Amino acid sequence: MSADENRLIVVGAIKGAHGVRGEVRVKSFTALPEDVFGYGALMDEAGKPVLTPVNTKPGKDHFIVRPKEQKQKEEWDALKGTLLHVPRSRLPNTEDGEFYIEDLIGLSVFAGGNEPAGMVRAVQNFGADDLLEIRLKDHGATILVPFTLVDVPIVDVASGRVVIPDLTTWAEHDESD
Repeated sequence: MSADENRLIVVGAIKGAHGVRGEVRVKSFTALPEDVFGYGALMDEAGKPVLTPVNTKPGKDHFIVRPKEQKQKEEWDALKGTLLHVPRSRLPNTEDGEFYIEDLIGLSVFAGGNEPAGMVRAVQNFGADDLLEIRLKDHGATILVPFTLVDVPIVDVASGRVVIPDLTTWAEHDESD
């Protein structure tokens, strides 16, 4: 198994305790919210198992989970906000033209020509839409580019590249802010 397959992917977060019987509230980040519980033990960012779902039921904007781990209400509340991860290898394979956001990190950014203009450093979302954070090759600065079909028309994970035809406009816009 490659290091890429062992990379941890965020699939949810702990929202705190539910009642006093050891149940915990979990917010899912998966496309089908209930899928978060199909990956086995959910881990923290270090890969340590935090929550192994035994039983789940839907809540208002979360799930109520009876976990295998026995913790008191105060212990679950102390874990509120903890991101829940699974190894990339546990996620379903993507179909042609599909990818996971995490797969974009590290891809080379091309803006015309055969030389990369930068690299995708991260994918950010501050509440509106996803933004690609690009580290520019020539001066190491980072810029944010909206992750839309217009601004990023080509994403080729297999060849390790994205194409942003108008990268200089975004670089100039960021420098003027």
